[in-house]
Amino acid sequence: MTLRSLPDRKPFLTAALALVTLAALAAAAISAEPRAKDLFGAKTLPPVAPAQSFGFYSKGCFTGGVALPMDGPAWEVMRPSRNRRWGHPAMIALIEKLARDAQADGWPGLLVGDVSQPRGGPMMTGHASHQIGLDADIWLTPMPRRPLTFAERETMSATLMVNGKTHLVKDALWTPAHTRLLKRAASYPEVERILVNPGIKKKLCDTVSGDRSWLRKIRPFWGHDYHFHMRIGCQPGSPGCKAQEATPGDDGCGKPLAWWFTEEPWRPNKNPDAPKARDLMTMANLPRECQAVLAAPDAPSLAAVTYQGGGGAAVAVAEPAEPAETISDSNAVLPAAASAFAPTPKIGIPVPRPRPGN
Repeated sequence: MTLRSLPDRKPFLTAALALVTLAALAAAAISAEPRAKDLFGAKTLPPVAPAQSFGFYSKGCFTGGVALPMDGPAWEVMRPSRNRRWGHPAMIALIEKLARDAQADGWPGLLVGDVSQPRGGPMMTGHASHQIGLDADIWLTPMPRRPLTFAERETMSATLMVNGKTHLVKDALWTPAHTRLLKRAASYPEVERILVNPGIKKKLCDTVSGDRSWLRKIRPFWGHDYHFHMRIGCQPGSPGCKAQEATPGDDGCGKPLAWWFTEEPWRPNKNPDAPKARDLMTMANLPRECQAVLAAPDAPSLAAVTYQGGGGAAVAVAEPAEPAETISDSNAVLPAAASAFAPTPKIGIPVPRPRPGN
């Protein structure tokens, strides 16, 4: 039957055109609202204010941020043009401490990747998290003996530690020093999770002897084959920070890890073209405090908000007025937008994004 032979086709066409018009108007309204990633990505300095994190790791912002110096005795900042070496003072202080402690353990020094933008918020590219100043990426490539040039920091490739076909660590590249580095990072009580490639988690499960309690903080997830992601918990003075559920008490080397070495985790994403959350977020999606964080005046200079160690630009803050809100992820069915840092559910099904093929 053709459309010409359908009765009352005029009302049908009128209704269809009305729906198309409404959809177009709705899309135009959404596109007219500035994206949060554009607003936060345009900020080059934080405001001078007490350090506070607002919201969740993948939906929030922070104030009172300080910059990790570009160079230190045991670290160098990579990809400096991104301007993502900012964090809560507690995170920046921890990176410096890890650099010193790891060097004492025999690691030459840290190559530090992304921490956060000056005021946090969603980023133009890359991460879903790193929004509240409490996440940091550390390369698994040791710091070279000679200082890297700016150009080298922008273009130097990190060492891929995992075979993309077998999903196993390349044994020729993995050293006991890598294990010591991860153990040192996990040893700090403020560190809640360390995200690594499943192959790296398996290597640790297969080789670590003696005290294995720290392995519970090491969580497997897609990617992370050239760096590890270190996350600390909500800090004092941030009652608006939403905490994550604690990791399970075991070492995480059982059934949940075995799932990563089946075919299912590596099947291509069924909807690779779906827009990412950061591409859709507007200020209305973020905590209301982020409006004030965004509108606050810039610090007077970069030097004024670069962490100096031993206090420096870090601001002393009071204890929180109320406990941080906890986001629970214990449900068997997880939403597609669940955080990558959630504990692997006991049912053995990890969060479904991102997957290969994006």
